[in-house]
Amino acid sequence: MIRIGIISPSEIAFRRFLPALSKVEGVLFAGVAVASEKEWTGTNYNFFSELEKASSFIENYGGKIFNGYRSLIDSDEVDAVYIPLPPALHYSWSKQALSCGKHVMIEKPATISLFECEDLILLAKESELAVHENYMFVFHQQIQQIYDYLSGGEIGEVRLYRISFGFPLRSKNDFRYNKELGGGAILDCGGYTLKYASLLLGDSAKVLCAHVNGLDGFEVDIYGSASLINSEGLTAQVAFGMDNSYKCEIEVWGSQGTLFTNRILTAPVGYEPELIITRQNIKEVLKLKEDDAFMKSIQYFVDCVIHEKDRKDNYRTLIKQADLLEQFISLSKKQL
Repeated sequence: MIRIGIISPSEIAFRRFLPALSKVEGVLFAGVAVASEKEWTGTNYNFFSELEKASSFIENYGGKIFNGYRSLIDSDEVDAVYIPLPPALHYSWSKQALSCGKHVMIEKPATISLFECEDLILLAKESELAVHENYMFVFHQQIQQIYDYLSGGEIGEVRLYRISFGFPLRSKNDFRYNKELGGGAILDCGGYTLKYASLLLGDSAKVLCAHVNGLDGFEVDIYGSASLINSEGLTAQVAFGMDNSYKCEIEVWGSQGTLFTNRILTAPVGYEPELIITRQNIKEVLKLKEDDAFMKSIQYFVDCVIHEKDRKDNYRTLIKQADLLEQFISLSKKQL
């Protein structure tokens, strides 16, 4: 039995992680940690507010409340840690957890730099520990179904991938708009588009050009775009933004048709994605199966804890994603 503790009573941990965790065999929710005053990185620290949120975790899912993130990491009642903190905090707390012999599942992005990612992987390898970045959409079966349609030649030879992910402006105090906490569109919605482009283009994918834009009154990038290419010359265009009308889609342009779906990165449990294939102006609408991608992501984390091969494969996956983000950031700076 793998006992998993959560650092911080965050909204995604309560709304998404714990319901999914309850469906996975071989795991047990050990509890949730509330930050001590010295561990808190936001403004307006309110221990009692955090404690109230943590209490709802325990009332609904069991476990215990740990007073302080470090107390959870040090506990012999915990084997693995789930970290849903803002991106800039992932590296520090993941490193502390790994140093204490805990497996780590981190919300995306796992880190905000290639250096941080490589350092965590080195530490994990030395201790034979799992590190997993929760880009859950890759586990949704629609990803494999789309791959099957493309490899089966449904639209001929692929000429171009277009991936878009963006959403309307959120509250200004959202961590996504806070530079100190690792905010910015490229590290948030942009990371999704690079991740999927990498899956489609394969291991040789690299960022060819990149650009980001800001808005007055914000200290982080708000929207951007990039082109990626692989060793065979196949390209993917990605676009993303945190002050955009909502989009979450992929369009594949082939020699004989196009393939399109509009919920590729965020399909919730119970949602049946629609796949539209167009050939010679004739549209075919296909219903794909619903899935629980979050649950399957947690299951893969468990597999990485148990199986050395999965663990090592996932190390390479994390490095590849961090490298693409690094390429994007480097190229976008040259354009400014």
